[in-house]
Amino acid sequence: MALLVSVVIRTLNEERYLEELLFAIKSQVLIDATLEVVVIDSGSTDRTIDIANKYSCRITHIDKQDFTFGRSLNWGSKFARGDYLVYVSGHCIPASDSWLQALIDPLLKGLAGYSYGRQLGRDTTKFSERQLFDKYFPEFSEIPQQGFFCNNANSAIARDVWEEFKFDEDITGLEDMELAKRYVESGGSVAYVAEAPVFHIHDETWRQTRRRYEREAIALRVIMPEVRITFVDMCRYIAIAIANDVCVSVKNGVFCSAVVHIVLFRTAQYSGSYTGNKMLKFDSDQRKESYFYPKDAFRK
Repeated sequence: MALLVSVVIRTLNEERYLEELLFAIKSQVLIDATLEVVVIDSGSTDRTIDIANKYSCRITHIDKQDFTFGRSLNWGSKFARGDYLVYVSGHCIPASDSWLQALIDPLLKGLAGYSYGRQLGRDTTKFSERQLFDKYFPEFSEIPQQGFFCNNANSAIARDVWEEFKFDEDITGLEDMELAKRYVESGGSVAYVAEAPVFHIHDETWRQTRRRYEREAIALRVIMPEVRITFVDMCRYIAIAIANDVCVSVKNGVFCSAVVHIVLFRTAQYSGSYTGNKMLKFDSDQRKESYFYPKDAFRK
């Protein structure tokens, strides 16, 4: 019997790129495996559900008051029927028709129990975020990799691994790294697959960007409590990152168009990280809602 692969997509008002994503998934070439697509929606008010129905997705829901990134993935994974679970953000687009096969190959071959693929910028991706993609998602694979870095915007996990470890449902972000750390510490392996790229399209306001890094810094305190960011660190990181990005933008001939975004992005990134590093948890339900449900669509 052919293996079943479940692609699980968390959605909240993802109509802009969802149809392109689902078409790309439908176009994937799989060897000796069948495919289902699961959408777990947390209250979309646009055409997200209509698009998901158009592509015959299996749809489930999570209420706003119940949502966290980890809980949403756990519920979606439980609802899914696959032997392997693939996670992709609703604003990511596979860059080739071999993306899915490449992503699950390390799992099929027993080289790892958890894998993640490359991320590339496109459309509204900010210049500095493209530099981050190049840093954390390089062009060469590492199977298995050293360490527990992972990213659920483009990842896959064997069902038995997910069932044993499951995602932390209280953490404010980085649920992928938190699970990967526990898995690696138990003797498991994570694989980075450069041959499984997606375009990751963040379309955030600067406020959203800052909030994203703030909540991830809160989560990082749980995963790596030894990490501390001082005010001096924040200033130093901002200055170094801006200087590096400016040098690359000059080299690439895009300085004039990129410089303002470079300054704003790096300031939002590290000021958010600094603030989040000082916090251990949300201090109110209102703050929680502002992280997961800001006035304009939230991105991960």
